[in-house]
Amino acid sequence: MTKPLRSKLRALGLMSGTSMDGIDVAMITTDGQGSVVRGASGAFPYPPEFQARLREGLEEVKAILAGSERPGVLADLERDLTERHGAAVRQFLQQHGIAPAAIDVIGFHGQTVLHKPEAKLTVQLGDGQRLADLTGIDVVYDMRAADVAAGGQGAPLVPVYHQALAGEQPERPLAFVNIGGVANVTWVGQGDDLLAFDAGPGNALIDDWVRTKSGKPWDEGGRLAAAGRLNDAALAQLLAAPYFGAPPPKSLDRNAFDAAALHGLSLEDGAATLTAFTAVAVSKALAHFPTPPNLWIVAGGGAKNLTMMAMLGKIIQAPVVTAESLGLSSASLEAEAWAYLAVRSLRGLPLTFPKTTGAPAAMTGGVLARGGK
Repeated sequence: MTKPLRSKLRALGLMSGTSMDGIDVAMITTDGQGSVVRGASGAFPYPPEFQARLREGLEEVKAILAGSERPGVLADLERDLTERHGAAVRQFLQQHGIAPAAIDVIGFHGQTVLHKPEAKLTVQLGDGQRLADLTGIDVVYDMRAADVAAGGQGAPLVPVYHQALAGEQPERPLAFVNIGGVANVTWVGQGDDLLAFDAGPGNALIDDWVRTKSGKPWDEGGRLAAAGRLNDAALAQLLAAPYFGAPPPKSLDRNAFDAAALHGLSLEDGAATLTAFTAVAVSKALAHFPTPPNLWIVAGGGAKNLTMMAMLGKIIQAPVVTAESLGLSSASLEAEAWAYLAVRSLRGLPLTFPKTTGAPAAMTGGVLARGGK
């Protein structure tokens, strides 16, 4: 007989998401509802050669027609990626003096390489059972698949965690903005009303541009963008994409946009234009909110981009703050969310909703792999 779950569980979240820079690990203790106690967190960067392998693997992704397919190099890449996650868990627990048996569950995101909800297809590289075997800890993974199979967008999944965090904030309605590879927004109103969707590009286009032009992995602090000049014509061409006029629910693949409009621009001018593209795209979310937020809370890598934060504040003309200003963590918030979602999955609680992914009803999800600890 399965032992009944305790009222609160200690969970680890592992997030690599749409960015390709490494693994974020975060620990929380939660009941999967309103009680969240945030714990330690850490980051485990991928070495440059593995990042390069991930980018090369994106070419093989184009051949995938079913979520379980791993053509070409993807099978080896998935195995290596899973082992890197296992090593990150072991190192994290050792650093903090935590025994694996003290962790109830791991929420494993994996590396998003393909997201086509219109084809009922979403692929996150990562072998959940292999990770459970490596760590000895139960793992919940593949949390988007059930939603996509039911006709939902499969993203964003973080909003229900945003809702739990908003319980501590008085400035409702408010908006959470997560700027990772893609930017997504969550509007939380009075009475925990939720609306969420992918707003547009996040850091992926900027990172790719800077890497191609300079060999650097990203625009640290937004310094390159600050030194550049916005190209209005290129920005207008980028913003002409029909995605921005479409109503939610809606979600994006990392590679939904490209930098062709920036041809001929300098490194700095391109960075400035792409940073503005992300900021303006986020601001366009206002058109879909029931009422304007009293506060915008920014997390993810974009929160470290001072130029982007300044642009957001100027365009939105409302208080725009980083998660840190409210005692949260920009870097670990998504990993925390995956830990939270894993506990909700164990309890059969909804992960997605009609107003967050377009699911036909509030839906749970995820696959459980037993760790046999």
